[in-house]
Amino acid sequence: MNNLTIKNITKQYANGVNALNKASLELNNGLFGLLGPNGAGKSSLMRTIATLQEPTSGTVSFNGVDCIQNPQVLRSQLGYLPQEFGVYPKVNAEDLLHHLAVLKGVVSKGERKDQVNALLEQTNLYNHRKKSVNTFSGGMRQRFGIAQALLGAPKLIIVDEPTAGLDPEERNRFLNLLSEIGENVIIILSTHLVEDVRDLCNKMAILNKGRIVVQGNPIDLTETLLNKTWVKTIAKSEIEIYQENYHVLSTRLLSGKTQIQILSEENPGNNFNIYKPDLESVYFSYLNPILK
Repeated sequence: MNNLTIKNITKQYANGVNALNKASLELNNGLFGLLGPNGAGKSSLMRTIATLQEPTSGTVSFNGVDCIQNPQVLRSQLGYLPQEFGVYPKVNAEDLLHHLAVLKGVVSKGERKDQVNALLEQTNLYNHRKKSVNTFSGGMRQRFGIAQALLGAPKLIIVDEPTAGLDPEERNRFLNLLSEIGENVIIILSTHLVEDVRDLCNKMAILNKGRIVVQGNPIDLTETLLNKTWVKTIAKSEIEIYQENYHVLSTRLLSGKTQIQILSEENPGNNFNIYKPDLESVYFSYLNPILK
C-alpha cells in the first residue's frame, strides 16, 4: 500500500500571490479527486507534489521519504500528465514513447519494447503508433499523455485537468482507462469538473483559494445535504432578489427558464421544492464562504 502525506503546504510566489495556504492531505492507493475552480491552486499543489517547485513551507512525503529533501526518490516513481504538454514535431507515438522511456530509466531494449507496446494497446493507440503525436485529436493526445505517464510502472500518478475539452465519448474512454489503472497505485485527478470526480473517485477534497475546505467520500459528503437543498423556477429578472434573501447555491437555465438551487435547514416555503443533493450541490456549498 502506497502512502502520500501532505502537511501544511504553503506556496507564495515571488509576485506575492499566495497560491496555497496550509494544505494537508493523506492519500493511499486508489483514485483521489481534487476539485476546485480555476485559480484555486490545484496546479500549484500538483506541481509541488511532483517536485517541480518547492513549497514556501510544509512537507510532502511518499512512502515515508521526504520528497522535498529527496525529490529524485519520488520522481523515479512518478507519472505526471500536466494540463498542457508539448511533443516533438514529426515524431511518431511509438518512437516518442521509446525516447521518454529511456529518459525514465527503462534502458533495456526488450523491456522498453514490451512496455511501449503494452501501453499503446492499453490506451487504444497501437493502430496509430506510426502517426505523429502532434496530428492526434485532443482525446488521442490525452491517451498518449497517460501512456507516457505510465512508463516505468509509477506508484504515484498525477493527472491535471485531463478531460477538459474532450467530447463525451473520449471523456468516457479516458476515465475508464484511469479506473483500470487505479487499483494498485495512487492516482490524483485534479479537475474543476464535478462529474469527473463523481464518476470516478471514492475519495476527494475541495480546494478553494489555496485552502482544503473539505475532504471525504463523495457519497458521504452528498448525504450531509439531505433535506437541505431546494429548487424553484423563477424569472431571470428575480435572481438578484433571491440571492439577497436565500443562500443560493447555483442557477441554471432549463428550457429557457431559470432554476435556482438554495441551501436551507428548514422548508423555505415560497413554492420551493425539495431537491435530492448531488456532488455539484456539495461543491457549490463549499465555494460560498457564507454557507460554511
